[in-house]
Amino acid sequence: MALQRMDNVLIVVEDLEAAKAFFIELGMVLEGQMPIEGPWVDRVIGIENTRAEIATLRTPDGHGRVELDKFHAPAAIRGEAKNAPVNTLGIRRIMFLVDDLDDVLRRLRAHGAELVDEVAQYEDIYRLCYVRGPEGILLGLAEQLR
Repeated sequence: MALQRMDNVLIVVEDLEAAKAFFIELGMVLEGQMPIEGPWVDRVIGIENTRAEIATLRTPDGHGRVELDKFHAPAAIRGEAKNAPVNTLGIRRIMFLVDDLDDVLRRLRAHGAELVDEVAQYEDIYRLCYVRGPEGILLGLAEQLR
């Protein structure tokens, strides 16, 4: 059996509404939001008495998804520094291709996003940058120039 696709990336957040608004402003589409709890969730994730709210968002092309989880019980725990640098072990960022980097940056800044350093250009192929959003979520943004 071959791998079929990457289904989604999970991001645990404290402020579900702020994170959801941030990704919607980026251009993702909310697929759904619902509470989850019960024995089946406990068995899948290995934590007893789980109660959470999830929101699933997809990219406009329908191929990429982000799942945002707000844990009510047990409470979420912080496993690393909120604004860990990109060379910290583990998953660091999600990269998105955008059609107008300056416009996306302007819109995301209204939701608290901060440019990590600056927009850089790679040859005449891409303009690239990293931004931090709500709760330290790190995104890579790329605009293809040709």
